[in-house]
Amino acid sequence: MSATLHSAQGLEAINPVLNFSIFGAFVLITLVIVFRASRNTKTAADYYAAGRSFSGPQNGMAIAGDYLSAASFLGIVGAIALNGYDGFLYSIGFLVAWLVALLLVAELMRNTAKFTMGDVLAFRMRQRPIRAAAAISTLAVSFFYLLAQMAGGGALVNLLLGIRSEAGQNAIIAAVGVVMILYVLIGGMKGTTWVQIIKAGLLIAGAGAMTVWVLAIYGFDFSGVLADAVAQEGGKGEALLAPGAQYGMNEISKLNFLSLGIALVLGTAGLPHVLMRFYTVPTAKDARRSVVWAIALIGLFYLFTLVLGYGAGALVGPEQINDAPGGVNSAAPLLALALGGPLLLGFIAAVAFATILAVVAGLTITASASFAHDVYASVIKKGKVENQNSEVRVARITALVIGAVSVLGGILAKEQNVAFLVALAFAVAASANLPTILYTLFWKRFNTQGALWSIYGGLIVTITLIVFSPAVSGSETAMFKNADFAWFPLANPGLVSIPLAFFLGWLGTMLSKESNDKKQAEMEVRSLTGAGAEKAAEH
Repeated sequence: MSATLHSAQGLEAINPVLNFSIFGAFVLITLVIVFRASRNTKTAADYYAAGRSFSGPQNGMAIAGDYLSAASFLGIVGAIALNGYDGFLYSIGFLVAWLVALLLVAELMRNTAKFTMGDVLAFRMRQRPIRAAAAISTLAVSFFYLLAQMAGGGALVNLLLGIRSEAGQNAIIAAVGVVMILYVLIGGMKGTTWVQIIKAGLLIAGAGAMTVWVLAIYGFDFSGVLADAVAQEGGKGEALLAPGAQYGMNEISKLNFLSLGIALVLGTAGLPHVLMRFYTVPTAKDARRSVVWAIALIGLFYLFTLVLGYGAGALVGPEQINDAPGGVNSAAPLLALALGGPLLLGFIAAVAFATILAVVAGLTITASASFAHDVYASVIKKGKVENQNSEVRVARITALVIGAVSVLGGILAKEQNVAFLVALAFAVAASANLPTILYTLFWKRFNTQGALWSIYGGLIVTITLIVFSPAVSGSETAMFKNADFAWFPLANPGLVSIPLAFFLGWLGTMLSKESNDKKQAEMEVRSLTGAGAEKAAEH
């Protein structure tokens, strides 16, 4: 088998005009969909939760569209292409994480909350401090996740349009931010959800077609794909088939591997934009069904990434991947170019770009909803908002601010592997959000002080460890390559920050005498049975 398919074409075969046409057509079509959806967006429930009008299967598709981000398609395929076994850890971690979400939080969250994570946490605790803490945590997680998507979007469109200049790449990231803001401002959650459903269908179909194509080249013999990937010059050879190609096999690297795995598995159940999707369905049963559908679709897609990753390593080669705009994040588009030439590249790149737009829109609406609903309405206005329109207006203004900040962050992080950046977001979510959510749902004694300690403690510890980790400085792949202030040895802090956040939640609770047995009993009944949940959601 030839080391590379269409290798003579290389990057020169990319047709910017064709690619931009496909890309532009997709943006126009989705904007039309968003405009149509916006006609029914009149209340806060419409803007935040799409009027709770989606069925379980529809919401499952939307969850898959929200969850299968740039990390899933660009980052994981690239990580497997260059690092093999170690890269596939992301697929395993992201998928297994859904079992935690299904078994522990999906139905209970839907029964208890109205729009945001703050609704759940504030149910039996002091409203203002808890809602403020929940909003800060939501904004932090969303920011890290947005960094990954913006970086992935910049890398993808750079490749799509053949842009290599620094200024051009920065302009592309800014353009991604502008389109994202349009989606959120115009369509709200309903428009965003339809974009996510369409994008999930296109992404899974496109990845499935490429998977079959790669296997067909090798006579549906996957071992042939592995053999060619191993044989590539400039690659890691046999190391692609065993642990250690990316993380090494020393004591620190093993701990880093474990830390990453823990963050991936526990992070999903604490991601605000995933939790918010449970409120777009009419009942808790639909929330549970939507997670089952999401697991099936996401699991199928991650099986595809295994073939696509090794296929990119075999048919494109590590040297060409590393030399392309966006580096490791360009493996999937380059595989499309190798398989079907410029036309397939244009289609796959447009689908991947749809992935990024759908995810960043979901993140932005979640962060802006949290600020408007938890901070503006509950903390600043003390629950006395003049009307729902003013709350939605604040959410839209917040979306503008978040969009601007994410563009700046995306420019700084554009050289990072997007799967790795998402793993940092998972570490923040698993440390700051998950302990508080589980304690609130399952521990009767848990109180306001415990919640504040676990949220702020988990947030501060995680971000501090990230700032002083090799991910930020002191390594060749760090954000600041020319600086070295890394004293924490692990690139992902989950191994330390998650247990510490659980401990802080327990300690804060034990040191406080606050209790509210009546509200706790009401929450327990509602979370387990759904009694009163539908009536509360209407108000």
